[in-house]
Amino acid sequence: MPRLRRLPQEKRSSTVLAGTAAAEAADAAAGPTAAAGTPEQPAPVQDPHGAAFFDCDNTIVQGAAIFYLGRGLYKRKFFSHRELLRFAWQQAYFRLHGAENAGHMADAKESALSIVQGHRVDDLERICEEIFEEYIAEKIWPGTRALVRMHLEAGQRVWLVTAAPQEAARVIAARLGMTGALGTVAEALGGIYTGRLVGETLHGPAKAEAVKALAAREGLDLARCAAYSDSANDIPMLSLVGHPYVINPDAELRRHAREQGWRVRDFRTGRKAARIGIPAAVGIGAAAGGTAAAVALHRNRQR
Repeated sequence: MPRLRRLPQEKRSSTVLAGTAAAEAADAAAGPTAAAGTPEQPAPVQDPHGAAFFDCDNTIVQGAAIFYLGRGLYKRKFFSHRELLRFAWQQAYFRLHGAENAGHMADAKESALSIVQGHRVDDLERICEEIFEEYIAEKIWPGTRALVRMHLEAGQRVWLVTAAPQEAARVIAARLGMTGALGTVAEALGGIYTGRLVGETLHGPAKAEAVKALAAREGLDLARCAAYSDSANDIPMLSLVGHPYVINPDAELRRHAREQGWRVRDFRTGRKAARIGIPAAVGIGAAAGGTAAAVALHRNRQR
């Protein structure tokens, strides 16, 4: 297992707080939402100690969820045309380079906080439901959706882990039939956003802290768990589990995966790297899930 860089104490405290807050908020993300559309229904849990953790941006969704959220909020007159152009440029950069830019992510975070400050939590939750249907539903990678179903059909719980706001993460997870979601938690008092985060953005090491906190609460054995991501920023999360998988990787993660012997799948081009198989620990349903993933990928190529 690779040796991870030790964070300064102040930064680590903020990172742990973000992870713990995400794990505590995940209770509210479990199960389908009441909005329009029919979420996929997860299979009964048969492997209580195993789970799968999926990154969102460019792993499940083509592009970045927070930028789709920005587009939807602009449509609802939450902010200016100039700010929309900045969101569009950041999204174009992400799609072109296939990698997260730390400056863009920080800028998106600050913009999002200033935009939602003073708004009601339940209003943003309703808007996130609408934005999913408008922009995100058609951007789901079919191959990754099939992998989610594969874990569910094999009797494991499945969690989304993303830097996107918890409210948006909850909707995406519910629409894919996932168990729940770990996302960035924005502070709210009396149901109104204050414009501050609880800890920091759920990004990089904070994702690993969230997974550790959730695993401790749910009695998961991380050695039996799987994790999926496209970004080198998620190496801390991938290194936590016994079965790390790489989806649509950026160049740095592809190199790291090669060094570590991690399996890779690129749905962007259809080119094959090491074939992804489900961990033997999940039990039944793996063969059917693998077939579903192959069919979904074939259909995606034909579009």
